[in-house]
Amino acid sequence: MNKKVSLKEIVGTKIVYAIILTSYYWMWARTDWKGWYETAQYVLGVFLFSFFVVQMIRISKYKKEGIDEMAEHNLKRCDSICLKLFVGVMVVVAFGAAILGHTNAVSTGFIGWTIVLSILILSIIRTVMFVVMDSKGV
Repeated sequence: MNKKVSLKEIVGTKIVYAIILTSYYWMWARTDWKGWYETAQYVLGVFLFSFFVVQMIRISKYKKEGIDEMAEHNLKRCDSICLKLFVGVMVVVAFGAAILGHTNAVSTGFIGWTIVLSILILSIIRTVMFVVMDSKGV
């Protein structure tokens, strides 16, 4: 834990949060119950708390170190692009759900999974885009 904290590490860990969000959505959206689900919920909760504490420590250490202004600028650019992508996807999902909802062709579970998985995919795209932009020095 004594190594220097990079912005790539902080951005990359957002994928873990997206995976945890997807896992919690699965727990809420499932329609069956098995005995090991409760154990999975507790394990995921403890992992989330532990991961969050470690991330707080790493982020505070990053802020104390010298901040890479070019990387921060690249991150803002990636966030801007990803926001536009996310808004576009959510508009398509919203109108698709409204149109197909009249015919009962789409369930609310499907819409929920579309939203949660798009968050997961977008967090991966954001990380990859940031790493590429930062490595090229764009």
